[in-house]
Amino acid sequence: MWGIVVAAGSGSRFGGRKQDALLDGRPLWMWARDALLAGGAAQVVVVGTEDGAPGGERRRDSVAAGLAEVPAETDLIAVHDAARPLAPARLLAALAEALRTEQADGAVPLLPMVDAVKQVRGNLVTATPDRSGLASAQTPQLFQAGALREAHARYPGEAADDAAMVEALGGRVVAVPGERAAFKVTFPEDLRLARTWLEAGR
Repeated sequence: MWGIVVAAGSGSRFGGRKQDALLDGRPLWMWARDALLAGGAAQVVVVGTEDGAPGGERRRDSVAAGLAEVPAETDLIAVHDAARPLAPARLLAALAEALRTEQADGAVPLLPMVDAVKQVRGNLVTATPDRSGLASAQTPQLFQAGALREAHARYPGEAADDAAMVEALGGRVVAVPGERAAFKVTFPEDLRLARTWLEAGR
């Protein structure tokens, strides 16, 4: 199993490259990389850092750049976001177990929706979907290497995440329970939350 950490975003909502922001003295991308290594990845490619693979214009381009660095004989590939620094190592192990037992092409961590969900057009609310069948996706996401490579080769355009690409080509993607700690750092206040979460964990 190899891992890919995407750390190439501009961080426009954060106000700069959030992947380089420090959490307990280490950049966020390093937290994400170390979680994959601790969860069982043999090697991790970090995309978008000075010493890593170059990032792409879109997220999927950055993942593709990471894929190019992964050996062809690799069986499983995990894709993780640098913006989720506190995803625990046990999450990757749970994904690997789900792939094995469910004989799936991919596995993603999901959290149930806790807020009402609205469809909008401009500032007009047009519908309120039933949230019982909806969930929020997290990373890392784990895939059979062949399924992920095929998705990147065949799927056109942009996608919300790698699982969406695999799903669109008929791949079987299963869910595992997500982790509250694996929240995404998007705004500066999220980094403060991560620091508080880390301190509380101690």
